[in-house]
Amino acid sequence: MFVFLWNLASFVIALGILITVHEYGHFWVARKNGVKVQKFSIGFGKTLWSKIGKDGTEYVIALIPLGGFVKMLDDRVDDVLPEDQDKTFNGKNVYQRIAIIAAGPFANFAFAIVAFYLMFLIGVPSIKPIIGSIETTSISAKANLPANSQIVEIAGSKITDWQDVNLALVGEIGSQSIEFKTKQEDSVNITTSLLDTSGWAFSPDKESAFTSLGIQPFRAKVYNEVIIVHPDSPAEMSGVQVGDVLLELNGVSLEGDWTVFSNKIKELAGQSVEIKVQRGGITQLLTAVPKAVERNGKEVGYFGVTPKSDPYPEKYRINTSYGPIEAIGQSVERTWNLVVLSFDMIGKLITGDVSVKNLSGPISIAQGAGNSANIGLVYFLGFLALISINLGIINLLPLPVLDGGHLLYYVIELFTGKPVPEKVQEVGFKFGTIALLCLMSIALFNDLSRL
Repeated sequence: MFVFLWNLASFVIALGILITVHEYGHFWVARKNGVKVQKFSIGFGKTLWSKIGKDGTEYVIALIPLGGFVKMLDDRVDDVLPEDQDKTFNGKNVYQRIAIIAAGPFANFAFAIVAFYLMFLIGVPSIKPIIGSIETTSISAKANLPANSQIVEIAGSKITDWQDVNLALVGEIGSQSIEFKTKQEDSVNITTSLLDTSGWAFSPDKESAFTSLGIQPFRAKVYNEVIIVHPDSPAEMSGVQVGDVLLELNGVSLEGDWTVFSNKIKELAGQSVEIKVQRGGITQLLTAVPKAVERNGKEVGYFGVTPKSDPYPEKYRINTSYGPIEAIGQSVERTWNLVVLSFDMIGKLITGDVSVKNLSGPISIAQGAGNSANIGLVYFLGFLALISINLGIINLLPLPVLDGGHLLYYVIELFTGKPVPEKVQEVGFKFGTIALLCLMSIALFNDLSRL
């Protein structure tokens, strides 16, 4: 319940910030162009709070936090006093109307730049993209991608951490091949590997882009020696003690590899298992029943111990931070790259290179908001920037019910010299509403199927 409430609160805060930014973009440019704004609402439905400002605008916070709107004076739907005739939205020229409508999405892009700027000023802790191992028979193995090496470039994009790896690979979905450049530690020699990705199957909801290619990141060595037994866990109930060394699981040797034990336990939820341990030079046979728990939408077995491990090498840890001036360029570049990547993904959805199963809705966003907020401010800022960019791009889609649809009508008016007929606009709005509802339904269905 706590996780649900935390995710919900993080979602409301994140969406509230981004919707306010978007609507304020419309509001500010409308006011600058002399348009009278009647209502500025964050959310839809029942009014929770409202106030009439000195400017005559009613400011509202409503119950349903899934959007917002700025209601501008328009003589097509409002009774306009003669003295307010020059303050109507529809009375402005087409360039002014384009500026007012485009201001919402571009405010989201501007917010992303600010969020990334703060993130880079604070500093982003991350780790170098060191390949620990390559899965046999994988795409990476067939290309002889070297293990124990650092990824420095993918398809021409420079790489500094694992997030860069994921973003670069997502941008290459649909490509027939991907070029990797790697180097060994303390070496300047670059190795180039060409991965054949013509048969690449990638499911973002199940795994990362690099693991789908058979790349496993470097991890500090983990031993089969128990250093913590969690209270009320299956391990404690079976009699496992601190200092025990796990030797066998159901009669199969673990070969000193913690990964083997961990993976097997996940497959044995609710089943009785026999575990041979070594304690003070004496072997003992214990019986346990791994508890069934949910992890990433799947039911897996939980045993309840923490193994001994080597510390993660400090030389592989990095902190990406920049000074006040340099951070400006970096934040603009990061925003631009994500805008380009997002449009590229939309194109690949249309061509079928990316499945509609990868669309995410409010549930996934809420989970992402909760997870990032739980990690810390820096990651929450990064999450806000990413969602803000996506919100801006979605609103630029040429669907009549969105900002992009209005812009499409105004661009047509710009070239023809006359407004698009209202009957045509009404048909477009109906089509846009149906299309948007279909997309939202698919995204929500995908969210529910991942629970």
